[in-house]
Amino acid sequence: MDGTSFVRDTAGEKQYDKPRKGVTKMAEERGPMLESISTAAELKDKRVELTGVPTGVEGLDSMFFLSRLEHGKAITQPLGGYPERAVIHLTGISDTGKSLMAEQFAIQQAALGQPVVFVTVESPAPFIVTGLQERATAMGYDFKELENRIVLIDAATYGTLRENLPILFDTLAHVYKNFKAHRTVIDSITGLYEAREMMARQIVRQLFNFMKKWYQTAVFVSQKRSGHEELTAEAAGGFAVSHIVDCTVVVAKHLINSQYDQRLYKRPIGEVVRLIRIDGCRLCGHDSETHLMEITPGGLVRVGPPLKEIAAKKD
Repeated sequence: MDGTSFVRDTAGEKQYDKPRKGVTKMAEERGPMLESISTAAELKDKRVELTGVPTGVEGLDSMFFLSRLEHGKAITQPLGGYPERAVIHLTGISDTGKSLMAEQFAIQQAALGQPVVFVTVESPAPFIVTGLQERATAMGYDFKELENRIVLIDAATYGTLRENLPILFDTLAHVYKNFKAHRTVIDSITGLYEAREMMARQIVRQLFNFMKKWYQTAVFVSQKRSGHEELTAEAAGGFAVSHIVDCTVVVAKHLINSQYDQRLYKRPIGEVVRLIRIDGCRLCGHDSETHLMEITPGGLVRVGPPLKEIAAKKD
């Protein structure tokens, strides 16, 4: 190349100016969409700085990594949370801590001074506020100091928001403009395509693009069906969600019901263990181990050690 960007190199375009005889009208209108083409250098002012957004979940922030060069050698360091402006998919079966993690994220961000938009699809908004207050207290925050920074959109009560995406988007845009919010939780996106899972990919793609348009760091909670493998990214709607979003965090639970389980988890028969794994994150590095997870009596999710460390311990 002569130093001129290929975006502005229009050589060859004339072939579209005078279409050959017999070419259809649709073909006459065809041509390269030049505005879609850029070099990486031309996008440098639009690149997102890779910073961590604290999750509010003890042990999770250190599972995302940033790479940097030191003396010509690549090293990794903890990012300190979800990647800024990432769309995070949080999935698992019932009673695995998904909503708790979403609420902890909302509380942590509000405590850091960030307005948070919480779209509740499953439970009416007043019940979500009760849960948020409990989470705030357990995390050591006075909820009264945070409540004006958390804006709820009640799609559980107002079904039109679940069934009509344009109206949901208009509502979100109104809140983003008026509250200058850049943090969003949707619990759950599964409720937006109930009884129409064939449309899951289309719906999630629109949600994803909308979050990007409004510069959101977003947590999408989704449900797994009983037939889905516990620790995969598959959820209701298949792999449609995980293929689109930036990152998937999978949570699971397992009943100790054999001597093998006893030896592996170092827990007695009849106890339930909870597990967490980052299935993938396209924006940054991440821990790929399966970790033990606990839900405290106060209703907080905490990430524990990798399962392999537990299994390696002698009885």
